[in-house]
Amino acid sequence: MPTWIDYKKHVRETNPEIGKDIDEVETISQIVGVMIERRHDLELSQRELADMCGLPHSSVARIESGKSTPNLRTLLKIFRELDLNLVAEPAASSSHKEE
Repeated sequence: MPTWIDYKKHVRETNPEIGKDIDEVETISQIVGVMIERRHDLELSQRELADMCGLPHSSVARIESGKSTPNLRTLLKIFRELDLNLVAEPAASSSHKEE
């Protein structure tokens, strides 16, 4: 039985644009997953987090349910209140070479 990894490999080979979309969704899911886990660790409700960030409760609920993707400003507000850092680093599979 093929795995998710096998399927992603197949999609990347047959349609690289859709493969990029899959990668983007997985990255966003990882970021939001960390956010949810940290909120739970701090024993905060969605409403409490939203109030701390000056956001509507519905915004936090939509982000956590995957119904909307946060813009960078919103994500940084949430991460700041959760005492999380957003870090950018080169991808291991980067095709860009340093000169």
